[in-house]
Amino acid sequence: MKISVYGTGYVGLVTGACFSEMGNVVTCMDVDEAKIEGLKKGILPIYEPGLEQLVQENYREERLKFTSSIKVAAANACCHFIAVGTPPREDGSADLQHVLQVARQIGQQLQQKYNVIVNKSTVPVGTAEKVAQIIQDELDKRGKSDIEFDVVSNPEFLKEGAAINDFMRPDRVVIGTNSARAEKIMHGLYSSFTRVHDRVMVMGIREAEMTKYAANAMLATKISYINEIASLCEELGVDVEQVREGIGADRRIGYHFIYPGCGYGGSCFPKDVRALQRMAEEVAFTPHVLNAVESRNAIQKESLFNKISAHFGGDFQGKTIALWGLSFKPGTDDMREAPSLVLIRSLLEAGASIQAHDPVANKTAREEMDEQWVKQNHIRFYDHQYDALHGADALVLVTEWKPFRSPDYEVIMDRLNSPVIFDGRNQYNPNHLKEMGFKYYGIGR
Repeated sequence: MKISVYGTGYVGLVTGACFSEMGNVVTCMDVDEAKIEGLKKGILPIYEPGLEQLVQENYREERLKFTSSIKVAAANACCHFIAVGTPPREDGSADLQHVLQVARQIGQQLQQKYNVIVNKSTVPVGTAEKVAQIIQDELDKRGKSDIEFDVVSNPEFLKEGAAINDFMRPDRVVIGTNSARAEKIMHGLYSSFTRVHDRVMVMGIREAEMTKYAANAMLATKISYINEIASLCEELGVDVEQVREGIGADRRIGYHFIYPGCGYGGSCFPKDVRALQRMAEEVAFTPHVLNAVESRNAIQKESLFNKISAHFGGDFQGKTIALWGLSFKPGTDDMREAPSLVLIRSLLEAGASIQAHDPVANKTAREEMDEQWVKQNHIRFYDHQYDALHGADALVLVTEWKPFRSPDYEVIMDRLNSPVIFDGRNQYNPNHLKEMGFKYYGIGR
């Protein structure tokens, strides 16, 4: 099948690479010409395990192509995936300008007698109807009303750091359509990924759009819930890790997404919870649970700073804090809504200096920092995790990358000015560290 993908960000690039891996001819289009030229040379704009090799191999085999021309992308394809960003507006609602602009341009370029337009971007309920109207208007302007098309909602459920596996071996493939013709094409397109067991779920378009938001909001709710329980455990002298094991053993609850920590971040959960809140408000519905989820997460992102401040009596002058982990989660360089950013800004504003290390996100983290802080060496980035410890007054684990899970505690003890560890992901054994002479602070422990 000949496919076009509009947008070469996280979702678009993974989608294009995985479809091409299955033998389809995929043209990925992006208005950023520098990004397109980089992709042609095998230079990816994002870090995702396994993606670089997948892109390079399929580009070499000419199954995966890159262009900055929407005319080239739309000309021969019969299946068009819209995978551009839907960033939040100031009020939290999803900004659809890029989606609608691509829809307009697709309508201006469609050539095939029948086309399937796929909304892969995360979009509010009702967006497919807007996309369909825009494309039809453009076809009418061209006098091409004989060109037929259907708009399908096909939300992505990719975890950063495991996106290739998620796409190749999906839990489910949600297809929102009321067209038997489009359903047949989409089912055929995904059959290569669901040969052992058909995981395609067909539903209404608006239901598919809502499913994406509801799924992310549910996962965010589980995180905020366990973080609230963790905070209560601290007040009651209870170890939340034992509580987590106790409730996770219940198959109705499970262990996924009930790990206490310093808050969730990333490109999906914060944005999608807020967008769902705005959708509710637009129909005069009060989303009490979603409001609580958002509020708890904001509080949780301050938890590490509050613990550090209490330890130092609020006096950060002359203090240096070592941070391990900057990205919002392991396996990615994504810094969007990362809890580390909240902590870093609070520490710097309080007068502390920071020595930070992340296995892949140092560059993107540096770009997020105020240039003045970097220039004045208030925050320094290190390529090796132990180098970030020299002369620091405490170590803070923010992101639970694998190299941080079983560190050399003797090296940590030797390089820190004082043996203090703030564990933002409950990775370490408190009793073991206390026996070694560390002062340990966890989340709900």
